[in-house]
Amino acid sequence: MTFQDFNFNGHLLEGILSMGYTIPTPIQEMAIPIILKGQDIIACAQTGTGKTGAYLLPVLDHISKTNKHQISTLVLAPTRELAQQIDQQVEGLAYFTGISSIAVFGGGDGIAYEQQRRGIQNNVNIIIATPGRLIAHLTSGVLKLNHLTHLVLDEADRMLDMGFQDDIMKIISYLPKQRQTLLFSATMPGRIRSLAKSVLNNPASVNIAVSQPAVGIDQQIYRVHDQQKTPLLQMLLKNGSYASILIFCSRKEIVKSLARELKAARMQVSAFHSDLEQREREEILLAFKNKQLPVIIGTDALSRGIDVEGIDLVVNYDVPGDPEDYIHRIGRTARAETTGTAITFVNHRDERKLKSIEQLIDKPIRLIDVPDELAGIQQVKHEHTANKRPQRRQWGNKSRK
Repeated sequence: MTFQDFNFNGHLLEGILSMGYTIPTPIQEMAIPIILKGQDIIACAQTGTGKTGAYLLPVLDHISKTNKHQISTLVLAPTRELAQQIDQQVEGLAYFTGISSIAVFGGGDGIAYEQQRRGIQNNVNIIIATPGRLIAHLTSGVLKLNHLTHLVLDEADRMLDMGFQDDIMKIISYLPKQRQTLLFSATMPGRIRSLAKSVLNNPASVNIAVSQPAVGIDQQIYRVHDQQKTPLLQMLLKNGSYASILIFCSRKEIVKSLARELKAARMQVSAFHSDLEQREREEILLAFKNKQLPVIIGTDALSRGIDVEGIDLVVNYDVPGDPEDYIHRIGRTARAETTGTAITFVNHRDERKLKSIEQLIDKPIRLIDVPDELAGIQQVKHEHTANKRPQRRQWGNKSRK
């Protein structure tokens, strides 16, 4: 199957082909015909499978064949980075159609809010928004969604994880009851299905290869003590031939501390966290995308908010608490049938998390021995704790049996 088989509007198809897309991904092949028929859908597919195109293309096709001078589509996304990326995809795909869009998100100054307000008043066709900022525009009376025909909930599981369920329901109270609702999620826990029942009308269901990393990812783990993490990371970065690297930590405080340590070791890195101004976050992502910045350190918010091809290495400095987040993190590499490496540091507290991850992906992850030159760091740790707690297992330089 090719994109020509969907019988899209000619100008839309021109935009698709100009961006180099020829063959739809599995989620696109299954979801697009359902959406083109006007049916609600609940679709589950992991990050990097093309699900943004799966809902954008049929929505753009519908708009191209109807009145273009009103707000017809609302896309809700959990983070400003994802909202901006979706807006950029609309701009590329709809380049020849005249369809307009705007990204609406918080965190900026008064000028950004005013620009968003003017864009809304100009009746763009598509609004891509984070829930909090959208509610501000709705309650101000500036934004009217009386003519809305499509509601898209993108990364619905992440929005619920971030506590947006009440905001989502409040937004929906402003929308026409007669609309097409499209829910896309990387995971499908019970609360997502409960949300779907309350906001979708007799939806079709599509499920594509959930919770399995891309086959091109070389997954590795190192068993380490906390004191070994940073020296080991420095060794891997200095000795490896990686040009584009993402490092994930569990908290922004660790992100900031690790960035300082790596910069002190004369490494070119940037910390990506919520304390940065929006302009700073955009500059970091742009530099990384343009290969001017080799390393970004961030939390799980980054795993859903970055869409960059050619990432060579993902490092889990801390093991994620949710096995699904492991999938999203390492899914930043080996995209579009390329290859990549994913390395995870596992301390003694994270062994249970590792077991849950291996159960989810249904295979053990290859263990790599910590280099001998780091064993001294382990010995310092051992001597410090020897009188406090017996060591049940060997960590830092022994393989699993």
